[in-house]
Amino acid sequence: MSTGAPGPLLAVPNVSEGRDRATIDAIGQAFASTGARLLDVHADPDHHRSVYTLAGAPGELAQALVAGAREAIARVDLTTPRGSHPHVGALDVVPIVHLDTARRGAACAEALVAAHELGRLGLPVLLYGALADERTRAELRRDGLERLAQRLADGELRPDFGPSDPHPTAGATLVAARPPLVAFNVELEPPATLEQARTIAADLREGGPHGLPGVRAIGLLLPARDDVAQVSCNVEDHEAVPLAALVAAVAARARVAGCELVGLAPQRAFAGFPDDVPVRNRRTVEQALDS
Repeated sequence: MSTGAPGPLLAVPNVSEGRDRATIDAIGQAFASTGARLLDVHADPDHHRSVYTLAGAPGELAQALVAGAREAIARVDLTTPRGSHPHVGALDVVPIVHLDTARRGAACAEALVAAHELGRLGLPVLLYGALADERTRAELRRDGLERLAQRLADGELRPDFGPSDPHPTAGATLVAARPPLVAFNVELEPPATLEQARTIAADLREGGPHGLPGVRAIGLLLPARDDVAQVSCNVEDHEAVPLAALVAAVAARARVAGCELVGLAPQRAFAGFPDDVPVRNRRTVEQALDS
């Protein structure tokens, strides 16, 4: 029986900038400047969002996140339009990801250290998920930064770390420790409409009439892709809902043009995935760690 270290943790910081290449690259370089490995960067101009995937041993990721946060604070100004994706911060969400239960404790500890250090930069930090009695990310981001600021001012919410008021240009940051989540977008064949995408998302998200467990979904229109309608999903349990099942559920309601993976996914998430459905940016966590 192996007695070695349990392996690396991942961090998947989401930054509210997906259009300015110089800013995206500078933030990525900052994340990688303290020794953590930058495995992947996914930038999307419609969502106006970049998702970075970092790997590091316990104790390394918090430093990397602070370095990237400093760059994001300096370069991302939320007083300018930020696109259609829900957000409350320049460094919007920072999950520390454990790939198995043996690393869960280390991920929780790393997330708390990172949250404390981000708070010292002047960002109100709110925990979600297992570190906050399962409070959800969507619950905190609902209606955007302006609403979050009001809830903080009213005392309805209190930051877990950092100041009580949002940073004037960088907002707030949400931090969690969690197992892998798969961000996966399903694009509908034209002439599908925004209303169709929203209807499908409402039907299939957890709690909807035909809801899939652990699936969060919204409908969007993508101007940068000739106004393609998209069902943008987060799959919180890829064992319960493999990506093949998600695509089949969407395809039962509209013709699917293709899919897009945001960041990396565990290899098992693609079990049984149909060969005839193209997936942009298809790359697994295992491939990235082995490269």
